[in-house]
Amino acid sequence: MEAELTVLGPERLEACLALDRRSLGGLWSASQWQAELADPARPVLGLLHGEQLWALASGWLILDELHITALAVDPRCRRRGLGRRVLEGLLAEGHLRGAERATLEVASSNRAARGLYRALGFREAGIRRGYYRNGDDALIQWRNLRCRDPVPAQGTESPSEEFG
Repeated sequence: MEAELTVLGPERLEACLALDRRSLGGLWSASQWQAELADPARPVLGLLHGEQLWALASGWLILDELHITALAVDPRCRRRGLGRRVLEGLLAEGHLRGAERATLEVASSNRAARGLYRALGFREAGIRRGYYRNGDDALIQWRNLRCRDPVPAQGTESPSEEFG
């Protein structure tokens, strides 16, 4: 079954809220999602199968950086490459809109997400101790969007050299 990658707007508020509850435990309120979906500087991409939202990725464009704020995949659809696909779409959209770098925070305990981000070329650049509600640390990750190769070779520049 193929899902269509599309930019989501305010008409998808209920679908985003439902996916947020199923996948992220209700990360954002309706008013927060409404603000995300209405602001052109906050792209939200989704994978739709008919009217069903299977995955989404959102970010904020701030100067020349894309700050990735959420990545959600329906628990019933995980391990099918949907997270990778929607995140690659968001990175491409950010680059088209002028972002040269992308950044995000990921829970140190979230091995699946860390593996995905590493596979997409993100590198750890710092840590925020006790950042999440449950006390988990957040690993700050960065990726250059300017290079042609979407995934830098392992062992190349360190985050401080690449993003400093």
